[in-house]
Amino acid sequence: MCSAHTPVPASRPVAWPDERAVAVVGAYGHTGRFVVAELLRRGATPVLIGRDRAKLDGLRDLAPDARVCVASIEDPASLDRAFHGTAAVVNCAGPFGATARPVADAALRAGLPYLDVGAEQAVSAALFDTYGDRARNAGVAIAPSVAFYGALGDLLATAALGAWTDADEITLAYGLDSWLPTLGSRLTGKSNAGQQLTYTAGELRPFDYSPAVFPWDFPEPLGRQDASPFATADQVTLSRHVRTPEVRAVMNLAPLKDVRDPDTPAPVPADAKGRSAQTFLVEAIVRRGQEVRRAVAGGRDIYAVTAPVVVEALARILDGRCTVTGVVAAGEAFDAADFLRALTPDHFDRLDLPTGEGDATTG
Repeated sequence: MCSAHTPVPASRPVAWPDERAVAVVGAYGHTGRFVVAELLRRGATPVLIGRDRAKLDGLRDLAPDARVCVASIEDPASLDRAFHGTAAVVNCAGPFGATARPVADAALRAGLPYLDVGAEQAVSAALFDTYGDRARNAGVAIAPSVAFYGALGDLLATAALGAWTDADEITLAYGLDSWLPTLGSRLTGKSNAGQQLTYTAGELRPFDYSPAVFPWDFPEPLGRQDASPFATADQVTLSRHVRTPEVRAVMNLAPLKDVRDPDTPAPVPADAKGRSAQTFLVEAIVRRGQEVRRAVAGGRDIYAVTAPVVVEALARILDGRCTVTGVVAAGEAFDAADFLRALTPDHFDRLDLPTGEGDATTG
């Protein structure tokens, strides 16, 4: 059984495998800057791409030697020029309902893997539904939602499953002390209004917006709190590679109130890495019959932690650890437990994983 807080030995992040550059679309956005910084920290060379030259030039303090390319989704040739000579594409430009397809199209034209950090369920589902054959024919991977919302819950649930290939139910419980949304999150919320989904009875269905509130026992130190159903990209990605009829997501009420309040301020740096003071715990609970398995990750700043997640995924694709082509989910593409350990303790200050097939509870 996974204890309340059992430290897990860390794996080493993979060495950066390729001297070619990485195209970062939307490099000057809040999350984009974290991705650029993480690429530089890992020894990669980012190419800074966006539609606003002045904002790109504003990244000189972060990446003074990086190539800068002005490009936009309205001009496919500009994306082709920007991606030339790169090893892969990371799309950080939201709303992803507008950018995912044209950027993925350009990546496929160049024969490059495409990863994005979007949390928009409908966009991820559309990529799975329509890009699989094209990506396989190009011999590359397309990985949507490689981010806090998307990859993290998927990896935790996959690690908790262990050798199981199916489950009766997967629950993802998100506990945040607060949610200070970026401008990008607010714009995405507006563009995505009414399009959230849930995975129940074996299919994606429209999200029920009724204000259900119930008590939920989060891992300590959060403990019991009021919570509500939550729509997250992990519900899309998990349903693509795990046989299960139910992927449920819940979140405590405090961050939901924050993100719905137009007066909640944006995040501000609170440490030397530029992270905010916001903290999170994510628990994946998988059930098969009377057996239950759990995995927990905790850390700081839901936006900042996206960067090491997507950069570690990219490194594993480029060094050949991921040999899957087509549209893939993080838990499908990588050794989930090894991946999560590689980000501990630098990016997760807590990681509790089952350590064997007997690590289960009953009831």
